[in-house]
Amino acid sequence: MLVKNKNSFFLYTGGLIFGLILLNLIARDKFARFDLTDTKMYSLSSSSKLVVSKVDDLLTMKVYFSDDLPNELGNTRRFLQDILEEYSAYSDNIRFFFHNPESDKDLEEQARKDGIQPVQMQVIENDKVEIKKVYLGMVLLFEDKKEVIPVIQTTSGLEYMISTKIKSLIDIDKKKIGLVHLDPESKIKTDNLSSQLSQHYAFQTTDLTRPFIPDIDVYLVSGAVDTLDSLVKENLESILNSGKRIFLTQSGVMTDITTQQANPVDSDIFDFLNNYGLKLQRNLVLDGRCSKVQVRERRGIFLMNRPMDYPFFPIIQSFNDDEVVVSDLEQVLPFFPSEIQIDTTENDRVAGVVELFKSSSNSGLMASNWMLSPDPQQNPFIRMLGQKGKIIAATSKLVNGGELMLISDSKFLADDGGMSVNDNLVFIMNAVDYLAGDEDLISLRSREITSRPLEELEDATRKKWKWANMFIPSLLVLTFGFFQMRKERKHADILRQIYD
Repeated sequence: MLVKNKNSFFLYTGGLIFGLILLNLIARDKFARFDLTDTKMYSLSSSSKLVVSKVDDLLTMKVYFSDDLPNELGNTRRFLQDILEEYSAYSDNIRFFFHNPESDKDLEEQARKDGIQPVQMQVIENDKVEIKKVYLGMVLLFEDKKEVIPVIQTTSGLEYMISTKIKSLIDIDKKKIGLVHLDPESKIKTDNLSSQLSQHYAFQTTDLTRPFIPDIDVYLVSGAVDTLDSLVKENLESILNSGKRIFLTQSGVMTDITTQQANPVDSDIFDFLNNYGLKLQRNLVLDGRCSKVQVRERRGIFLMNRPMDYPFFPIIQSFNDDEVVVSDLEQVLPFFPSEIQIDTTENDRVAGVVELFKSSSNSGLMASNWMLSPDPQQNPFIRMLGQKGKIIAATSKLVNGGELMLISDSKFLADDGGMSVNDNLVFIMNAVDYLAGDEDLISLRSREITSRPLEELEDATRKKWKWANMFIPSLLVLTFGFFQMRKERKHADILRQIYD
């Protein structure tokens, strides 16, 4: 730039500085980020933005992180700082501060009071493995409430964790979730489920054998194995008639994998479901896309475990994209599910029945001659797969606003059943949020799933790709060689004409 005199120089310089200051002020509230990752993990999700928009008072985040951390934890610190800057950019009520407790005894004492304890880690310094005490936590303060994240060691699920804590702080009236066991002799443990739900909701176990029905927003009901008590059935009807919502886990067949025995459930719960357009069959769904079990077999004088496909544990990957509760899921793994048929008969109470997910197109059914062996040589049902997908979960939406959601696995809520699989827990949390009318975190929770299974191909498609991989590279090499040979011959002809 050509400056003719000193006054022009100062004018241009002052204008440039003013423009930069103005640009920075605008960029504080108006900014854009281009995130090309599959799950947009480096950008604040719409769910988090919705949660942040509800923060109506000062929310302070105090991060206690040590300096001089190993490389992987240094990356976590940078990611945490970036995402906290986005939180504060979307709300004027959010402030965050980074502290190093090791630099000041008063800070170290304050960290302990806030619930952040140091953790010991192995680090390599000067070619030596040393045990180092570090701080890796944060505390969120809102009005007179506090939420603590004691240890942050990875970026995976970090946004979901922070948004969940913020939502827990700003929610004044938490929805009430009740757990009901229709089998009075049931001794299933649900610690995993209760610990997760208690972070977001007022969670309690509920007894429907009494005339009084507590004021609960969503009922989680584990399946029946016998005839229902008349009062329990009446209470279930009253819950739905009052516009409340139920998530029911109910199998059509009782199974025991240890004894490899199965028996159809004999209960009037099926009549109850029929009233809402859900016809649960007394059968078992098999699927070629399935989990594996360890099978002990003898090899010589030794007994050895061998993993074997178990079609009774289907891996569900076919979801209804129109239903928010399952649209972003990647997979669900029910155990010994039964088929659900949707009754389309007109019903004054039912506004519509919708499937949520189903098995793959390599499915089968077992309705008699119960055999739970995973060995195709012993179990002929495994050799008869190839049927279209069977509905495993569906929901009946009532005219009065009530809803009955069904998954055909009675042990889906149990610690040693469905809740032993993280993907299933994501589905349950989505379902509870949806039924409670609280959908803020559904999409965020789903995008935090880290499972990325390869899509399985049909046999015919697999063979096509196999032959394509064999012949296409060879054809490309031959084609390249042919044109290279023609080029060299043409060049040789030109040289011959020049020198002959």
